Amino acid sequence: MTPTALQEAFLYQSKACISLGSPFMGRLMTLCATMAWPAGIITDRIFAWQGDIGPRGQSVPLRLAGALHALHLQEHAGLGAVYPPQDATDTALWGAVSTVLVAEADHINTWLDDAPQTNEVRRSATLIAVGHVLAERYGLPIRTSELGASGGLNLHWDAYALAIRDQKFGADEPALTLSPDWHGPLPPATRSLVASHGGVDINPLDPHNPDDALRLQAYLWADQPERLALTGAAMATAQTPVDKGDAIDWLAPRLAHVSGQTHLIYSTVAWQYFPAEKQALGTNLIAAAGATATKNTPLAWFSMENDGSTQGAALTLRLWPGDLTLHLGRADFHGRWVEWTAT
Repeated sequence: MTPTALQEAFLYQSKACISLGSPFMGRLMTLCATMAWPAGIITDRIFAWQGDIGPRGQSVPLRLAGALHALHLQEHAGLGAVYPPQDATDTALWGAVSTVLVAEADHINTWLDDAPQTNEVRRSATLIAVGHVLAERYGLPIRTSELGASGGLNLHWDAYALAIRDQKFGADEPALTLSPDWHGPLPPATRSLVASHGGVDINPLDPHNPDDALRLQAYLWADQPERLALTGAAMATAQTPVDKGDAIDWLAPRLAHVSGQTHLIYSTVAWQYFPAEKQALGTNLIAAAGATATKNTPLAWFSMENDGSTQGAALTLRLWPGDLTLHLGRADFHGRWVEWTAT
């Protein structure tokens, strides 16, 4: 890995973090790109990393950031003095990080082994809205299948509320309330009823396991306490374990229709990471199941995924019978805003 490529990866991540509302992470990533690293095994490993280390590849900057934030969440004194809510100088921040890179090398090395894994609960704002759309359209209980469910925090979107201006959607007594900057018409008023929840991930996390809970929080950003608070509330009420396995292999036997239920298949910023051959197979399997759907066994496939635009993720809902595709709008990758165009 050349110093130039390393610098470019950290600077790219810095800009991405700033655009997603984290000036602290922007500063930290910039310091990683521009300051002299301390001699040691972490510096040697990162500078010798092979392949694409940026966010489109192995996300090494976020692996490192997660390792550091995990230490902070575990009340590491050195980082506590310079991490938010403290307002440390760049010199003090980099000095503390440099010390940790050497003193906590074993911890950081372990975190560098694995790709970042998040479970952004604010994405459930779009799921609540989609639930209302399906309830209005079909009037049936919903059976869910989430692909790439991580820690399962978006499995129970029906236990959350969505506040838009002076109206609320979702649960009457919510475990948490989401308040994105909402643009466009309101979702239908008809409330959804979820009959059963299911989710799968290649590396599922258990929010009730302390190590997994730390991982779910460490990849959030230290200057975004709202995200941390919402994630904590979602973890405290998580009920359904996420199955371990390949998403499409897991989905295939679940595609059999259940009379009197709408089957909702969904992913939020996960489908794009599936291998191309699995995407193709999944698309064909879902379409084949849709071809046999009826008014009493409707099938819905919702995706909140990156389509290459610089403005968040596309919200797409495909419905059977009829194979109708609804373009519902766009949403911020972290759920900060929703541009809802469905009528």
